[in-house]
Amino acid sequence: MPSRSPKQTFDRRVRDWFRRHRFAVAIVVFASGVLLSVLAAGDLTPLSSVGPFPTINAATNPANGANYNLAFLIIGPIVSIIGAVLFGGYVLSRRRFEHLMQTKSKAEFLRNLDSIEELLWDLTPSDEQRYLDKRAEFRLR
Repeated sequence: MPSRSPKQTFDRRVRDWFRRHRFAVAIVVFASGVLLSVLAAGDLTPLSSVGPFPTINAATNPANGANYNLAFLIIGPIVSIIGAVLFGGYVLSRRRFEHLMQTKSKAEFLRNLDSIEELLWDLTPSDEQRYLDKRAEFRLR
C-alpha cells in the first residue's frame, strides 16, 4: 500500500495559495485601495454632486449613521501604498530573476546564486522549479 503524505494544514495551504497568486493579490490590493480613495474623494470634494457619487454617498454616509467615507480617506491611501509596494516588489524581482535565468555562463550563474535564492522568496513555486532545473543544467548541487 502506498504511503500517504500528511494532509497540509489550512495555514500552509493559504500561504501556498498566496505565494502562487502573489501578482494577482498585489493588483487586487492596489485596486481596492484606489477604489476606497476615490470613494472618499467622491464624498469630500465637489464631485459629491456628480455622476454616481450621490447614490454611493447615500449608502456610505447615511443621514443618521456613521460616515464610512472618513474611514475610506485614511484606509484607502494606506492600502494603495501597500498594494503598490507588493506590485513593484514582484515586478522588480521578476525582472531581475528573468535576467539571471537567461544567462548561459555557469560562472555568472554561480556569482549570482545568493541573489537568485533571495529573489525566490518573492516569486512563485514554478520559478523555484525553474531555478532547480537551471542548477541541474549546470550540474550544481
